[in-house]
Amino acid sequence: MVHQIHVIGGGLAGSEAAWQLAQAGIRVRLSEMRGVEATPAHQTDSLAELVCSNSFRSDDPANAVGLLHAEMRSLGSLIMAKADAHRVPAGSALAVDREGYAEAVTRAVADHPLIELVRERVDALPADGPAIVATGPLTAAALADSIGAATGADALAFFDAIAPIVHHHSIDMDVAWMASRWDKGETKDYINCPMDKEQYLAFHQALLDGEKTAFKEWEKDTPYFDGCMPIEVMAERGVDTLRYGPMKPVGLDNPRTGRWPYAVVQLRQDNALGTLWNMVGFQTKLKHAEQVRLFRTIPGLEKAEFARLGGLHRNTFIQSPKLLDGTLRLKSRPNIRFAGQITGCEGYVESAAIGLLAGRFAAAELLGRPIETPPAVTALGALLGHITGGAEADGYQPMNVNFGLFPPLEGAKSGRKRKGDRKAMMAERAGEALKAWMEGGVELA
Repeated sequence: MVHQIHVIGGGLAGSEAAWQLAQAGIRVRLSEMRGVEATPAHQTDSLAELVCSNSFRSDDPANAVGLLHAEMRSLGSLIMAKADAHRVPAGSALAVDREGYAEAVTRAVADHPLIELVRERVDALPADGPAIVATGPLTAAALADSIGAATGADALAFFDAIAPIVHHHSIDMDVAWMASRWDKGETKDYINCPMDKEQYLAFHQALLDGEKTAFKEWEKDTPYFDGCMPIEVMAERGVDTLRYGPMKPVGLDNPRTGRWPYAVVQLRQDNALGTLWNMVGFQTKLKHAEQVRLFRTIPGLEKAEFARLGGLHRNTFIQSPKLLDGTLRLKSRPNIRFAGQITGCEGYVESAAIGLLAGRFAAAELLGRPIETPPAVTALGALLGHITGGAEADGYQPMNVNFGLFPPLEGAKSGRKRKGDRKAMMAERAGEALKAWMEGGVELA
């Protein structure tokens, strides 16, 4: 079959992209390496295999990922259709029969008359012709080298140091304060959470004692880089190492005391909206429950709500906010789109969602139709906006969908609301916007 577009990678994003294209009448060549070469993580040759959990997380539309589920269903998502068909009991979450689900996706893709599924390893970005790269966090070395050559070596990360991200509204600004070190510059760019000596020493000991996650087998030989040293490893190097590193208090006058604190935890704005703030230098291998418990002992973060917790694992992703345009095209090579985890989204559903959008954008382009991106107030639009420009490019890190990526509520809706009410209102706003967008003629088939 002569294809019109080449999709590289048969994970959730690649399978979804290929499906969306084929449903729009586009002939697709879908290349999947598994079948000729294994990866360190996958166990089968099935498309869209779930490597870790079998959960797609909350299915409640008042939850950001549940809202993303609903929006994807509205747009004919293959991944969501097969997940729904192979659902297993999991309360309000959507969990699936892992094998049945992956086999169903594989069957649907392989049986589609406009998709040619080819088991092959692709070692270089296509020189010409439209393509979607959806090779995930374990992209094969040769293709990763080709991507690095096209994007710049400093724009392709192979080790993922994830700092926790906090919702701004949950930070106690009666304790924390805004300032830059030595008050340099006209703006006060950091939120500073102060610690006295007793608090710092207790925090240091808790880092040493906390339960850590283990590296996967294929990660064990990956060295630490200076910029992603776990905080607990720094703590092991001496009681004052953190105070001379990410928790350095020098040059930060606490306006409530007029003095420098003994130690300080700094948070830096993580998105253009200012709704998300990352804990600077706090990448960690502590288990998630341990992180929540320990980080809530930090003054000002006692009631912190986390959009993402810290981690450190091998990964491959591009500096998407710098490299991709608003429709996921590589600015330097606009015949190529990227989709899935390699764009820096985190999670099964998010990867599939970006695959869905990449497929629809590419289909519209091939059909000569205008490309309409989803509204920013929808889950799809918020996630896309974060990836393609909403995040800070220099410190870009993988992210799950969350309401911190959405524009804040406006007008009468912007007042202080209970968290549940606020999320429900944002979900309602998203539903109305998606409906209007779809009625505006975005359907391709």
